[in-house]
Amino acid sequence: MAKSPRIAVDTDIYLSTKYDDDWQSETTSIGSSIYQGLMENGRRYQTLSNKEYLIPSDEQAFESYEAGHLLAMVLDSDRENPLFRSPIGKNPKHILDIGTGKGDWAIDVADMFPNTTVRGVDLFPPPVTWMPPNCILEVDNVLEEWTWREPLDLIHMRIMIGSFDPAGWDRVYTSSFKSLRPGGWIEQLEGSPFILCDDDSLPADSILREWGSTMMGCGERAGRSLDTMDTMRGAMEKAGFVDFQEKTYLWPIGPWARDQKFKEAGVVNYHHWLSGMEGWCMWLLTHFGAPDPWSKDEVTVYLAKIRSEIKNPRYHLYQKARRVWARKPFPGELTPEMTPIKEEA
Repeated sequence: MAKSPRIAVDTDIYLSTKYDDDWQSETTSIGSSIYQGLMENGRRYQTLSNKEYLIPSDEQAFESYEAGHLLAMVLDSDRENPLFRSPIGKNPKHILDIGTGKGDWAIDVADMFPNTTVRGVDLFPPPVTWMPPNCILEVDNVLEEWTWREPLDLIHMRIMIGSFDPAGWDRVYTSSFKSLRPGGWIEQLEGSPFILCDDDSLPADSILREWGSTMMGCGERAGRSLDTMDTMRGAMEKAGFVDFQEKTYLWPIGPWARDQKFKEAGVVNYHHWLSGMEGWCMWLLTHFGAPDPWSKDEVTVYLAKIRSEIKNPRYHLYQKARRVWARKPFPGELTPEMTPIKEEA
């Protein structure tokens, strides 16, 4: 992918597949320093990129990634394909999952398309002991120059708010555009950091009402805006994509919803928050908290209050999310400046 040597998670598995010649020369073993990561405030962070990454790469973070994957699956469980909505046909050849985390999405898609090469890439090795022979998980930095040889049918991203500054996002979308085949698709699913409540069940002075604005302020000071849910479509359009479609979601937090699907989603999202929120805020608050950076102890006390309120079964909490998918135009295709949004049911 990048000009630096590609690192494969499991060389024994993926070098035994039919892709040997294409990949073996670019494969190196993972150094122990990448596995060990950088420890800060009791959490482990990646060391591959020269930029700090606000989300940890440790067992607790991987637990949160897994819950996020299950949450997305539950909310699209009424669809034949709950993994993505891009119309790539039944025989795609190459699919890329950026920010693969634990690799759940890439592994599931590889199972769905056994004749497709599915690659998942992230900055830290996922704790995977087995994967399908057509799934390749790699450690690499997507902000470097991409060198994949085959055009891609689909590029997927999910729950990556705060991953890049605006210039980084532009680079990722531009690289994606260049690497897709004409007619190929990009798809991204992101959630909002704001905790919402539509009735009077959440008190006006609840600390949960401040979470979103607190995180957004830290993100702005860090140069990593957390409004990706609202800006990703415009950034994709800037890169040249067309035929935009989107789906808006409400992600319940807790089992308060009456509808069974949303009740199940709320239980999963509840665990998503409990396992993930320390990782979501520890780096931001200890580096960019206001009016001054917070101490680890201050963050711990703050999170204890947040957890206490999230666990209150009387609070009807949720967050918004959005899925956007768009197409790379064919050569000579007219590309109007603004492509109408098609809202999916």
